[in-house]
Amino acid sequence: MRTAGLAGGVTDRSRPQFVPAFATDARFTCPDDLPGAMTLETLAPADDLDAEAFDDSVLAALGADDFVFKVWGGDWCGDCRRQLPEFGAALAAAGVPDDRIEAYPVTKGPDGKEGELVGEYGIELIPTVVVESADGEELARFVEEEPVSIAEFLAERLADVEATA
Repeated sequence: MRTAGLAGGVTDRSRPQFVPAFATDARFTCPDDLPGAMTLETLAPADDLDAEAFDDSVLAALGADDFVFKVWGGDWCGDCRRQLPEFGAALAAAGVPDDRIEAYPVTKGPDGKEGELVGEYGIELIPTVVVESADGEELARFVEEEPVSIAEFLAERLADVEATA
């Protein structure tokens, strides 16, 4: 087996060091001898971003409660390569436990996107990030592109959820 080669961690010493388990979790590894096995390496936290790169309110919103982050993307996708490393860094900086981060690699098929749970979640564009409560209720969804980063977009919606709770 080869690991997805993910690097992580927060360099800000005022925050706890966090290395996402998706860097070593079996869900994010693939056997070398399995043709077409995929990973979602673009979710690896960007090396050049640490906790200071993010607004405290964004980190607080992402790290609040027991949110589950479901991320669909493809290492072949330009939008994913551009946006997911920063989102991975934001999750790491917020201290989101890796058991609450689920990555779903997506491929291009003849009839659209293909991959685990693509049909069940209506995934047509990537990256897509769905945030669910611990009991599986969808609370927020980011699809492909917004004027702000994935982390900022979701944090704003999660703050609204918190305010109405």
